[in-house]
Amino acid sequence: MTDIAALNADTAGERLENLNAILAERQAKPERTVFVNNHIHTTYSFSPYSPTSAAYHAWLNGLATAGIMDHDSVSGAREFLEAGKRVGIGVTNGFECRCSMQGTPFTEIRLNNPDQAGVAYVACHGIPRQNIEKADAWLSPYRLSRGKRNREMVRRLNAMCVDPALWLDYDEDILPLSCAREGGSVTERHILYALTRKALAATGKGEPMFALLKGQYGIDAQGSTRDILLDTDDPYYDYRLLGVFKSHLVEKFYVDATYECPHILQFVSFAQSIGAVSAYAYLGDVGESVTGDKKAQVFEDAFLDDLIAWLKGVGFHAVTYMPTRNTSAQLKRIMRLCRRRDLFQICGEDINTPFQSFLCKQLAQPEFRHLKDTAWALIGHELLATNSLDDGMFSEKTVRDYPALADRIAHFASAAKATKG
Repeated sequence: MTDIAALNADTAGERLENLNAILAERQAKPERTVFVNNHIHTTYSFSPYSPTSAAYHAWLNGLATAGIMDHDSVSGAREFLEAGKRVGIGVTNGFECRCSMQGTPFTEIRLNNPDQAGVAYVACHGIPRQNIEKADAWLSPYRLSRGKRNREMVRRLNAMCVDPALWLDYDEDILPLSCAREGGSVTERHILYALTRKALAATGKGEPMFALLKGQYGIDAQGSTRDILLDTDDPYYDYRLLGVFKSHLVEKFYVDATYECPHILQFVSFAQSIGAVSAYAYLGDVGESVTGDKKAQVFEDAFLDDLIAWLKGVGFHAVTYMPTRNTSAQLKRIMRLCRRRDLFQICGEDINTPFQSFLCKQLAQPEFRHLKDTAWALIGHELLATNSLDDGMFSEKTVRDYPALADRIAHFASAAKATKG
């Protein structure tokens, strides 16, 4: 039997060939569900899953549709789309990036970015497949700028620590954890995962880790964080420790992102030019972090009505959100505002650790039924816009033919289901 780890082989060609072998060896197909997920990260940003592995795990978990969503990169998109085709699920592609809000009403306000005010996370969904390379060319200089800032953050992180055994070398310790040489991005998570590996090599798990965290980085682990560090049998201990570092350490070495952030209006214009769907990623105020890597913090909820109105006014097509991260009240509010402003709604759970579920069980609830239809509509948009940008969901021609968003969603969802992506 082919080892599932072979789906993370060195090259896309090898990974896809190994996928063929695994599918041929399986005796039964997993049961299909109605669940969808349009926000799956891969090794081209930070994730334990290659694009092929991500598509396979989406299929294995019963997803009806799946979408690749890497930070500052579309370099894994074609592999993901091909893997999705081979496993037989509907697939879509896009990227996530951070944008500057300078010169807008939100210049100095913290939006959906835990690390920096005046910078917003946005998503470019449903990129027509003839324009994937255009998206890569647009993103490439931002990746280079990010790499320069990463090096400064590593310098700051090393300066915080007196033990040379924990110092990181960007080229030797961090870059090899990424797909940077194949057009992937390098994120703060890569830096922290490299630190995680150094820390585990230096002390091991459990009680010794407490002393390291407090002595070297001033992290006094209590409550749920202490429970995480004490659970030495957890097979995902390294990723849990990464989450602890992300929650407690990033603000101490973070360097503000500047040149790597396109302006928000530039992003909207570019998404429109390639026929993609521009989406704001709603986060909402955070209490208890679902994934353990975010501290309690206030984000957009105090000014959400004004923000959504502004996004619509500057040309955003959609809002994407993650039902497992939000309260019922937050979800009802964001859905109500989207309906009021005629904004397309996209659902996605940002998969970047091996312990996260590919399934968002909230989608089984009647109030989220529409998110299944919009996932299929997004695939339909990508497929039809690949034939002609005039056939995309938000083109002048399509809006003229289907003025009501609900009618457009029905049209594009039907087109996607007819072709199965």
